[in-house]
Amino acid sequence: MNFKALLGPMRVPFLILTPSCVAVGVGTAFWQTGRVDWLQVLLVLIGALSAHISVNAFNEYFDFKSGLDSKTQRTPFSGGSGTLPTQPQAARQTLILSWLTFGITGAVGVFFTWLRGWALLPLGLLGLILLVTYTIWWVYQPLLCLIAPGVGFGLLMVMGTHFALTGSYSWTAFIASLVPTFLVSDLLLLNQFPDTEADRSIGRRHYPITLGRRASSLIYGVFLLGAYLSIVIGVILHLLPGFSLLALLTGVLAIRAYRGAHRNADNIPALVPSMGMNVILNLVTPALLAIGLFIG
Repeated sequence: MNFKALLGPMRVPFLILTPSCVAVGVGTAFWQTGRVDWLQVLLVLIGALSAHISVNAFNEYFDFKSGLDSKTQRTPFSGGSGTLPTQPQAARQTLILSWLTFGITGAVGVFFTWLRGWALLPLGLLGLILLVTYTIWWVYQPLLCLIAPGVGFGLLMVMGTHFALTGSYSWTAFIASLVPTFLVSDLLLLNQFPDTEADRSIGRRHYPITLGRRASSLIYGVFLLGAYLSIVIGVILHLLPGFSLLALLTGVLAIRAYRGAHRNADNIPALVPSMGMNVILNLVTPALLAIGLFIG
């Protein structure tokens, strides 16, 4: 197996999103129990990173097989790696990587289900189904396509991490998970703007296709607002500590990102800076929330 050729389908630069989301679940576990087992945290992170690599590799493989890769207008933040159109011999290896990392994620899930209890199983099964079916089914259903990324990186990853470390679910973990849920759904939503014509050509149906980019930019703004309101409501309800408000510091950047997305919805080159800001929001906001949870 040519591992160098697989770095593209793994989308290595984007894997940093996973530690940021896992950190939120670690933070809720620490805030509620006062301690965490760092070896277990490492194991959770391995499972989460494997899941992220798996969904990336499945996406690259299926996009190559459907012919979408040859039609996509790539930006620094969207459109895939472009590896397989130039190295088609790596397609089979990419599929093997998809299933290998899928198996690692499943094995980690089985361990924590054995350790903590069967209540983890529904989240784990939904997560595994999402990994395999996102590119071949969810992207053809506008509402599901919108929420699936956030569910995976937010609700499932944060609440799954919390349960793996504590053996229980909590409203704290739920409301904290809403932050990456809204943000990661927004990340994929905005990244769909440059892909609209290419995605339409193979029958995909997401909101930039069905509603148009300008209307979708309004959804983008609502989801940004939802992320920050989740933090404020969590603090008001005493489900999150006051220091969680640190995550609001990215609000100024969020306003700039939304304004740029709305103004340049149909001008992809001018939209790219907003896409970059969107990536920063997804990395920094959950990280600040996690810091707030650890400070208490």
